[in-house]
Amino acid sequence: MKIGLVSDTHGYLDPRLPNLLVGVDSILHAGDVGSSAVLGELERIADLRVVRGNVDPAELNLPPSLKLRFENVQIEIQHQLQVPQEELEKWADGSPLQKQNPQRQAEFLESFDPKTKVVVFGHSHRPCLLTMGHKLFFNPGSSGKKRFSLPRCFGILEVFPRGLRGLIIGLEGQDEGLPGSVWLPLGE
Repeated sequence: MKIGLVSDTHGYLDPRLPNLLVGVDSILHAGDVGSSAVLGELERIADLRVVRGNVDPAELNLPPSLKLRFENVQIEIQHQLQVPQEELEKWADGSPLQKQNPQRQAEFLESFDPKTKVVVFGHSHRPCLLTMGHKLFFNPGSSGKKRFSLPRCFGILEVFPRGLRGLIIGLEGQDEGLPGSVWLPLGE
């Protein structure tokens, strides 16, 4: 199974994105959609599941979070994590910050359903792809118009019988700064 991940479109759907998402079984949007037109275009490509971002208008009627299952893999989607993305990245790379407050990291991981294998989020506009606590944390970055100096990108999540593979794909050509692919084995 192949799932397309997008976030932070802010009312703009890159004209290349529909062709790049051809063949996905589902699309998950991690919020800050910006308009019903973006939702309509994405729905034409594949089954679409969306959460509300901090700037989404109430009339889009989007839930703040979702918990979904794809081929026995549970995925949680939310726009913004309870901790800043920078902190999550430091925990994953084993920086000294992790040793300063291990309780905060443990509480963060315990805030997710134990059955959850993937947490999809957005908000920062910065792609993030890492594993921690036997979970894949996946921010596909922003696929809307260029903001700040961040790359424009989206993600692909592939579900296999023995594991999950996450991949970030740039919308502006090759970008060495994007995270590589990540493999998370399934099975306990």
